[in-house]
Amino acid sequence: MSENLSDEPATVLAPDKEPRTHAINLGALTQVDSRLTLAYESMCIQVRDFNLYYADNHALKNITMAIPQKRVTAFIGPSGCGKSTLLRCFNRMNDLIDSVHIEGTIYLDAQDINDKSVNVAELRRRVGMVFQKPNPFPKSIYENVAYGLRIQGIKNRHILDAAVEKSLKSAALWNEVKDRLYENALGLSGGQQQRLVIARAIAIEPEVLLLDEPASALDPISTLKIEELIYELKSDYTIIIVTHNMQQAARVSDFTAYMYMGEMIEYRDTSTLFTNPSKKMTEDYITGRYG
Repeated sequence: MSENLSDEPATVLAPDKEPRTHAINLGALTQVDSRLTLAYESMCIQVRDFNLYYADNHALKNITMAIPQKRVTAFIGPSGCGKSTLLRCFNRMNDLIDSVHIEGTIYLDAQDINDKSVNVAELRRRVGMVFQKPNPFPKSIYENVAYGLRIQGIKNRHILDAAVEKSLKSAALWNEVKDRLYENALGLSGGQQQRLVIARAIAIEPEVLLLDEPASALDPISTLKIEELIYELKSDYTIIIVTHNMQQAARVSDFTAYMYMGEMIEYRDTSTLFTNPSKKMTEDYITGRYG
């Protein structure tokens, strides 16, 4: 039986508590005929009773979930349901909106990310984000990837060269741009620009990658490359993706959360959610009856 991770997430509030475990059937996803036990240490992000308001608008309602480490988790649901709002909570991008008010807790590796002691710049280094529309800087390809490293004070050319090459290779872009590293990044195609932005994000070695509809503005071939890249990157990063494309969620994710009007309706392994959802609202959405 597959477990709905939103019902009872693995959470430890104090170091002296025993970690909970979750037995999750990933056989259909991993082609391994066994059950995988995910302990507390394997939960990268944990959300407890989380609410978010834009002034009087209750945008996120009592969200509780645990996001496994080095897996791909997809958020699906109709426009305005809170997918991107929740995604932005994980690196506190919503702090930039004056009217936002939050309640509840989000943990990254057992640290409350909204605690006043948290260095937000460091949090955003640990939790990188890629947006719907590619946003390369008007600089060379090289300088786009090296930008975050330079901000961190790294000046050694050999270190920068190695990091740029490694990141571009990880983003499956190196072979396409290795002979034009000093050309303006704005000259790349849309798909190449999005992979460059991903390379820029991973150059500073984050733990988590937030992808907000990363392929929605791309053609089918570029979309396929992004999906293949996501599959490769999950061995090194925890990835959370927002997508309106349910087929994409089914292809790339290990776990999927269906959201509606600020509520998390269902959250479980992707195979089960799409083939045997436990909630009628989920079934209606994935079969196109509404949303």
